[in-house]
Amino acid sequence: MSETSALDKTRSDAQDDVIAVRQKLTALSADQIDLILTGARSHYAWQDRPVSDEQLTEIFDISKMGPTSMNTCPVRIVFVRSDEGKDKLAKSLKPANVPKVMSAPVTAIIAYDTGFWTELPKLFPHEDRRHFFEGKTQHIEDTAFRNSTLQGAYFMIAARAIGLDVGAISGFDNAVVDQEFFDGTTVKSNFLCNLGYADETALFQRLPRFEFDDVCKIV
Repeated sequence: MSETSALDKTRSDAQDDVIAVRQKLTALSADQIDLILTGARSHYAWQDRPVSDEQLTEIFDISKMGPTSMNTCPVRIVFVRSDEGKDKLAKSLKPANVPKVMSAPVTAIIAYDTGFWTELPKLFPHEDRRHFFEGKTQHIEDTAFRNSTLQGAYFMIAARAIGLDVGAISGFDNAVVDQEFFDGTTVKSNFLCNLGYADETALFQRLPRFEFDDVCKIV
């Protein structure tokens, strides 16, 4: 089979796969949407229940399929579970966030690799696009940060989808996390996300949200 024929078959198979998914399920139910977004909450306290390696792998395997520009996939994740890891992470935290992290079964460091573009021959194999990034420091940083943030959002939705709760944290010193976990690498931290089974007794009322007409327009 020629290279062109092989590519055509790959594209045809991909199109068939999407059609098959749509034939099985055209939309999530209201209850399913409640679980991942509309009825879900950010959590601050945790039950003493473990999160398994298998669950962490499942979350990643779901979230990695979310779209990123040019399939750059810059997110890198460190799952902090050990006491030693939590102690290192605590050095970076604002005081109010220390108990949230120390009591969580797992805290994920959602990070990004500014060397992501060197992996494009693997991730975007039909065309070499490394030249879009080579030597362009600000473009690399913007692309990595933006797309790792997207991937972090997919990560949180995936965690909720498999029955876990999440609590994202931005109240920490990125430089300290980078020193403790990524020193000497091209990886930088973006945000933290606690994972586990929530202790709902720590929740307060849901905060207000904008209405569509407050912040959206159709032109």
